[in-house]
Parts: sequence; structure tokens; C-alpha cells
Amino acid sequence: MFEEGEGCADPLPREGEVFPLQGVRLRVLEGEHPFHRDNCQAAGRNWQAEIAAKPALYDGRMIFQHRLRLKEGLLEGEGYVVPYSTYLWWRRQADGAGGLHVFAFPVIASADGALIAVQMAEHTANAGQVYCAAGSLEPADVVDGYCDIACNMAREVREETGLDLGQAVTDGRYFASYRGRRLTIMRLYRYPLTSDDLLDRIAAHMAIDEEKEIAGAVAIRSSDPLAHPYNPAMLPVLDWFFAAGS
Repeated sequence: MFEEGEGCADPLPREGEVFPLQGVRLRVLEGEHPFHRDNCQAAGRNWQAEIAAKPALYDGRMIFQHRLRLKEGLLEGEGYVVPYSTYLWWRRQADGAGGLHVFAFPVIASADGALIAVQMAEHTANAGQVYCAAGSLEPADVVDGYCDIACNMAREVREETGLDLGQAVTDGRYFASYRGRRLTIMRLYRYPLTSDDLLDRIAAHMAIDEEKEIAGAVAIRSSDPLAHPYNPAMLPVLDWFFAAGS
């Protein structure tokens, strides 16, 4: 998952373990990602099959990592802008070789201790899955050549739910977990609103949202944390959130 070298990298955390980050510096390079360069034709053929099954998919641009390194708690990486179709082809590879997917989960907590998540709509690539309102890093999230994680979180939450992360309280700390060649960066945001209030606000946004990326929102509670069809990346988040007493 991470580049290693004697004296230069931290011991690797176990898969699924949530660990603190001292900082994040994900640089976006010019040029082509090697995986895209070597697989663009196969990715194009796969894309035709993807849109035949789900015509609403959009081949936008996203940041796909080439290298990651963890040193003294600082996550450093180098990535490239690739078509979404390239990523969809990569995620069909059993070993995930050739790239690394980094994405950010803003963990929304209500005043009554629930974790607020969304369920993806049927026309999306992750149809039916439940996870934090989130999306891949995009060129719009790049500032001075580096990915702005907080910007990505705020944008995705606003687009999918209509909520403003600026109205929540956060201590600013980042945490992460990984499995395979996928790394989740998370930050906790606490709202001074109950879960019912937050779900009502999201429902009001869904009524006017033209994209309709989500089918709805859910309030996850410690009494029944496994009640939904989660994206695998959510399982460490749930353990971490409820172990901390929400």
C-alpha cells in the first residue's frame, strides 16, 4: 500500500485499523497516470459495458494516486488526473495493481449521537451502498498543485445532502484506514442538530436536487450499527465512531 524504506517510513498499520494523521499532502502531477496510459483501450471498452448497464454514469475527471507514503504520521502522495472510466476499469482488477484510490469521508454526527450517512441511488456506480456523503477527489479540489481534503468533503456533502459543513464543529484532525489499495481519510463533524433535523434537511434538499445521487439518508446508531448495506470502507469508520462514544 505505502512505499517503504529503512528509516524513512512508518510501520504500516493493519488493514481496517483507524490511525491518526499529522497531515496530508497529495500532490497532483502533470501528464498521464501509468495505469491509464497502459490500459486506456481496455478502460474504454469496459466503459461501454458500464454505461450500457447504467446510462446515467458520467465520465468525469478524478485524482488517482500513483504513490503513497506514510512518514511520521504525514501522508504524502503523488497522483494524476484520470477519466472516471479508467478508475472503474482499475477497480475491476482483482489485485488493484497499478494505482491507489484515496477518498475522504466526512463523518457527520448528530446532537443525539447518530452517524448520518447516505444510500446511493440506483443509477450510480455504488448503487444501494450506504456510506458517508463523499466522492472521489476531483480537479476542483486541487489548490496550488495539492488536493484540498477539506474542500472535497465540504463540496461532496453540499452536493449530495445540502448540508453546510461550516455549520458543524470539528477539531480539524484527520484519521485514516485502508484495505487493499484503497485509503479512506476521515474527519469528524458534529452538528448541533438532532438526527431527525438533519434527515429532514437532507430530504428537503433531495426534493430539489437535479443530480439525485442519493436515494436517501440514514441515522446509524450504536444499538444497531450493522443495519444497512455498507460499502466496505464504512466498517472501520463505524467501529471507530462508536468506540469513541460518538
